Amino acid sequence: MSTSADRRRRMVDRLSEDGITDSRVLAAMGTVPRERFACSDLADVAYEETPLPIGGGQTISAPGIVARMAAALRLRGGERVLEIGTGNGYAAAVLASCGARVVSVEYDAELAAAARRCLARVGIDDVEVRHGDGAHGAPDRAPFDAVSMTAMAPDFPPAVLEQVTPGAVLVAPLGVDRDGVLVRRRRGREEHLGPVRFVPMRGASDAVRAAMS
Repeated sequence: MSTSADRRRRMVDRLSEDGITDSRVLAAMGTVPRERFACSDLADVAYEETPLPIGGGQTISAPGIVARMAAALRLRGGERVLEIGTGNGYAAAVLASCGARVVSVEYDAELAAAARRCLARVGIDDVEVRHGDGAHGAPDRAPFDAVSMTAMAPDFPPAVLEQVTPGAVLVAPLGVDRDGVLVRRRRGREEHLGPVRFVPMRGASDAVRAAMS
């Protein structure tokens, strides 16, 4: 019978075969125990290429999209990263395991609390989880070297764009409702990294939504 470690190694092999070449990301994906972020009855499928429900209508993204987004940030270690949409902390754990210092903002108070517990349980201490409206970022921790949005929005929130360094890398699924394109933006240049499907961003005020539309 295969162990979680065996399944994690097979997942990393699959990610590598699918084109993930960033050694930091592959090492992080091979280290963070995804089953510790999943419901106990889903542990056996934690390393399958599928999103997992975590409550509140939210999911942990499939391993492939977590790896793609982390690789798109081009982390080298020591970056300050703003994550919008903590979920239960798995993607933040991967970013921290890539050497980043992460501030992650989650709209749902119960999920934020669950993320803190999950991160503490696996010994990840370079992630600060906040309960709040991610569209407002974390101005008291700015500037950020990178931004990862894990929910669909029409564009990057204006407040967040004011909280980044000049050479910051921003990665997000941009679109309407649940369907859109994974976008990487840096120094005014934008790259489309392929179609994606994400839950819509929650909590942005009417003024912020108007500015993003």
